[in-house]
Amino acid sequence: MPVYVQHEVLAKVGDVFNAEALWQAPGLALFARRPLLRDLLERAPREQRGRAATRCFSHVTLMLPQDEVDDDRHLTRGARVRDLAQSLAALHQKDFADLLGGDEVRYHVVGTEAVAPGEVKVKFGHAVYLPAPAEQLLYTVSASRDSAVWQPVCAVYPNQRLTLVGQDEAHATFAVPGWPFGLDSGILLVNDGPDAAIEVQVRPKDSLECRFDTAKGYYVIRAKQPGGQRLLLRVSRADGAPLQATGPAPAIGPAAGSAPLRAPAVWKPRDAVLESSGADLTAMPLAAGQPHAAPGPGPESDATYAPVARHRITLAALALPRLSRYRDTGAQSLEVGLDTALAPAAPGQDSVLRFAVDDADQLHAVSAAGRQRVQAPARFDPLDGASVQLHAAPPPMAERYAALLALPQGPVQTALAGTRQVFGRGAPALAGLRVLDAPHCLRQADGSAAPSADRLGLSRSAFAWEATPEGLRVVRLSDSQALYHLDPALRLVEQIQEAGEDRPYLIPPGHHLVAGHYVLRYDA
Repeated sequence: MPVYVQHEVLAKVGDVFNAEALWQAPGLALFARRPLLRDLLERAPREQRGRAATRCFSHVTLMLPQDEVDDDRHLTRGARVRDLAQSLAALHQKDFADLLGGDEVRYHVVGTEAVAPGEVKVKFGHAVYLPAPAEQLLYTVSASRDSAVWQPVCAVYPNQRLTLVGQDEAHATFAVPGWPFGLDSGILLVNDGPDAAIEVQVRPKDSLECRFDTAKGYYVIRAKQPGGQRLLLRVSRADGAPLQATGPAPAIGPAAGSAPLRAPAVWKPRDAVLESSGADLTAMPLAAGQPHAAPGPGPESDATYAPVARHRITLAALALPRLSRYRDTGAQSLEVGLDTALAPAAPGQDSVLRFAVDDADQLHAVSAAGRQRVQAPARFDPLDGASVQLHAAPPPMAERYAALLALPQGPVQTALAGTRQVFGRGAPALAGLRVLDAPHCLRQADGSAAPSADRLGLSRSAFAWEATPEGLRVVRLSDSQALYHLDPALRLVEQIQEAGEDRPYLIPPGHHLVAGHYVLRYDA
């Protein structure tokens, strides 16, 4: 691979702010013990004909010891840094005037902990560009390993033709967080101007492959060997103009401040008398929505059904609640993890992707790469060939729920035809569907873990169901339990207002029933 970025170290420098001492050694260069900046630029020209240089590089970054830069900022407000950049630019312009070709000379001086005292690191080359003071961004570049957490990589300016990104800034223009391909690999961005689409090339081509996923709006870079690592790269137009890259990544940062909290309630053991009496202490938000007429009961049938596993109840999605509605309970954050099979992960297990909602009702995606704010609807691809959908809550449900998280591999419960079953916090037979009935899913304001998240919105006996060929007959068992009917695409059909013993509500096969955090699909 050609050398796109030259990295050199000037050692044994007495005064790192002395431009003349960094530019050229006194006396004849032939007898200089070590090359300085002028010699490095001569030995690595930008263009040459035969052995003669015809053009030199004009943009140079200098990295000084961080302590030296900090001291200058404290004592002189950065005057020595500015003087160094201006003096080196003047020397550069004077000695290489005939090799600049009209290019403007620009120097940038920064501090870094990676440079030892008495040393100066120099960076220049085909893929090194310093923007003009008023130059606007053309592209922003971000990277991800799981499509959920995107981390910024660099910016590309209109006149910045080449940009090389890779493992670290010692081998590329910019480092990519979580780079999986090693030091000898890189991604080259070729920008031929605002009117041309940016070009993305991988180096070396015999070990990496690159394709643009039009549907998802990012590049997929993958090692060619079997089971090779992958990296997702998103290039976005800064001005929002339509291009083949997607829009800007979601903002990264802390959640916006919420209203002051009242003293949180304490999770207490249920009193034995209340347990025996069947009293329901579900934490419920205020009811909302207008009543809707429930569909009539399905036709009666005298047929006898054998107990086969034809009828199933699948946990198709999780309804992530708006915790601000349960502030009196002290609920601060709820987190759901997905394992390598994209099934709900038990607390404490490793997960490839997690979703969290806080008491300000903000959604975050969490992975090994970090934590990032997200908004529904959104799609995530943490694994090859598998995606996760985050749906926006339908408008009548939006006051209660922040989003619906579809589960590619949710648990399944057999629904025996003609058999009545009860769903709720106090129904152990169906506890396998209640994946949030576990410690550590819900955190309280004092930092402690609640024993279960099901207290938020799910009654002890929420509803009963009976599987029939016509559909799932649902009977509400708690007057305070909110129930919703969704179609196969998770669109709202209606909020269930009437579902009594004498007139059960019918959920057709393939449709969904929402109770508490759980979106249950009936398959017949």
